[in-house]
Amino acid sequence: MTDALHAIPPDITFSGADLMVHSLSYDQDRAVVTFADTGRIVTAREYRDIISRYSQALNSLGLPPGTRLGLLSRNRPEVLFANGGLTFATFCVVALHPMGSVDDLAYMVEDAHIEVMIFDPGYYQDMARQLQARMPHLKHLLALGPTEVGVDLAALAETFTPGPLEPMRGGDPEAVGRLSYSGGTTGQPKAIMTSGRCGSAMLNILMSEWEWPQEIRQLVCSPLSHGGGAVFMPTMIRRGSMVVLPGFEPTMVLEAIEKHRITCVLLVPTMIYALLDHPRLKEYDLSSLEIIYYGASSISPTRLKEGIEKLGPIFFQFYGQAEAPMSVTTMKRHEHDPNDLRRLASCGRPVPYVRVALLDDDCNPVADGEPGEICVRGPLMMSGYLNKPEATAEAFAGGWLHTGDVAVRDEDGFLRIVDRKKDMIVSGGFNVFPREVEDVLSSHPAVAGAAVVGLPHEKWGETVKAIVVLRDGATVEEAELIALVREKKGVVQAPKSIDFVDSIPLSGLGKPDKKAIRARYRT
Repeated sequence: MTDALHAIPPDITFSGADLMVHSLSYDQDRAVVTFADTGRIVTAREYRDIISRYSQALNSLGLPPGTRLGLLSRNRPEVLFANGGLTFATFCVVALHPMGSVDDLAYMVEDAHIEVMIFDPGYYQDMARQLQARMPHLKHLLALGPTEVGVDLAALAETFTPGPLEPMRGGDPEAVGRLSYSGGTTGQPKAIMTSGRCGSAMLNILMSEWEWPQEIRQLVCSPLSHGGGAVFMPTMIRRGSMVVLPGFEPTMVLEAIEKHRITCVLLVPTMIYALLDHPRLKEYDLSSLEIIYYGASSISPTRLKEGIEKLGPIFFQFYGQAEAPMSVTTMKRHEHDPNDLRRLASCGRPVPYVRVALLDDDCNPVADGEPGEICVRGPLMMSGYLNKPEATAEAFAGGWLHTGDVAVRDEDGFLRIVDRKKDMIVSGGFNVFPREVEDVLSSHPAVAGAAVVGLPHEKWGETVKAIVVLRDGATVEEAELIALVREKKGVVQAPKSIDFVDSIPLSGLGKPDKKAIRARYRT
């Protein structure tokens, strides 16, 4: 028996490509993806053949393994086809956010030394032309349709005959297969290196720790090149289907849930707020919806309570970051107690596939109830930051991945994030966590959303500044909100001034852009 075990080849591992082959081998007439804007339905058999063509087209370029390939597109069928084909190719994929400016993207193309770019010609043809003119090493432009710039990848794929899908063998699980850029809200964006080991850990956690409907009909309204694409593989493995929207628009999302009897959807908090504030929310039949997955940024516990009251106990939270993707902690649907705002402010408890500790500045554990930085060990960790050894060393100080998020742990093991470490305000020698002030402001019935930053102050070092978005038709005085925070949190935490705005600036990843807010009010 021992000899037989030793005879097993060491390179036999199960990758995303293996799982995709398996999921496409059965029930091939089932719908895998429906594109809501056109009504196009792609079956498992069709998807298998399409990604076979795309993988052959990509491999026909003859580029060496590890070549950096950028993907820039809004949600369209060809994104899923290209992503599927890339699973069976040897490129290192760089996700480029569709909301980025030309200068933002030029920095990433240069920093990652991207040689190939797949782009959506309907939106990014001119941008692709500008980037290639500025970056001589960007040799190949591949359009997801007819184009005046580069090669039509979709047309090239059609020239190939579908064949068996063959996963690559013998690869190094530590090889970097993906680069994801940080939001850059505290400085220059960093390219986060993700290995096959990290990707496999993320998928294992998604499969085992996330709650899934018995019949998965997943609505995707966030970018497929980012969070929207993360749910694709679990949906495939569980024989589910996806309905893809071109993007997020509240009415379109509500209509899709009703029309397609959607059972689950992934949203960021700002999207949830937009649905809750929709004037026609009650007109739509949302009874099929079993789970709303939410994450990416903190959510107001008051607004989460409102969501449970309006939509039911269907909320599932995941907390992670690109450096430890998707799920360091989760909070299940039944763990959302609408009568406990402190629980609703939690990001859940650690999943069993990682080690999580709350550490002080000297990497020592803090006591329950005391704030400490969330630090992570285990397979769900990035390989480091590309071209930034000092930032990588800082991120892994003491042998832990430092998330930059400060949290407290309660007696039941639930973590409650009080803020980003770099967003903490020090006023008169006292620590102020903007997240806690934002939660108090958002608890007022007139407030739809709030963001808090620290601004320089000659006497106190920093002073607390808030911007607030009001609900439609609502009014409230600045002094009333300041008094509310003073009552709940004390005089140090109370904003010294509040501006009422139409919207809170968001980063390309849908998070409040604190850097932009500070820049606006410092001037």
